[in-house]
Amino acid sequence: MAEAISDKQVVAVLRPFVRACGPMLDALREADPFGLQARAADDLAEVESGLKAKLIHGLTSVKVPGTAAWARMTGYDRSSWWMNRVGRFTALLTSIPGLGGALADRLPVQDALGAASQGLLLCAIAGEYGVTDVGMRVRLIAWVLFERDIDPDLAAGKHAEHDEAAEADEAAKLTEELTASEKKHGKATVKAAAGTLWRLGRALLGITEELEKRPRGNLLHRALGLLPVVGAAGDYLGERSGLKVVWKRAHTWLTEHRT
Repeated sequence: MAEAISDKQVVAVLRPFVRACGPMLDALREADPFGLQARAADDLAEVESGLKAKLIHGLTSVKVPGTAAWARMTGYDRSSWWMNRVGRFTALLTSIPGLGGALADRLPVQDALGAASQGLLLCAIAGEYGVTDVGMRVRLIAWVLFERDIDPDLAAGKHAEHDEAAEADEAAKLTEELTASEKKHGKATVKAAAGTLWRLGRALLGITEELEKRPRGNLLHRALGLLPVVGAAGDYLGERSGLKVVWKRAHTWLTEHRT
């Protein structure tokens, strides 16, 4: 019988994972990635009325990160946006191994990518509730995905074996492709984002047994996932269903634990 995975092992895997998720999501959320606020401020200074002003107002009314409308949304509403927009993208990428049907489902690929997708979403949601601390995000992921209540000091890295420098280096390696894309293109490409999700998934393989506990679809989704070709559709629906459960659990935990 395999030895049970300890909380310390879970924390050792999740801390660099969280650090790799955080900068990407925080940059997208806080840095006006679409340039809408800056553009509106410049244009509105010269326009008092008319069609142009209405168009600019329409741009800033779009509920995406970086707009005035986004800033007015509640943490719960912004979390819903992450769930529906980012969730669709990551769930689609996660479902791709399902093209192989039962063969792909026998491998840890599906659970690794699925857990990475869910962990990424949890970090995004945590940010919208004002939770940026790595230890708190580690506890959130462990509780929502693995039903583990991690000790706060352990999650914060307050133990003898913790190596801050090694952890930072590992997190940087997970986002190498994303960083290279931003330097070359000025933004993260879809290919770089997909590659980063794959790297994040591989980083979780150190706790493979825990990944099987994560929220997933119902029996119908799993049955479809066993079939060749259409298995991708079943897996996609299953991952979307799992993300909804993750979102609800996250809201419960964050409401109880944020200060």
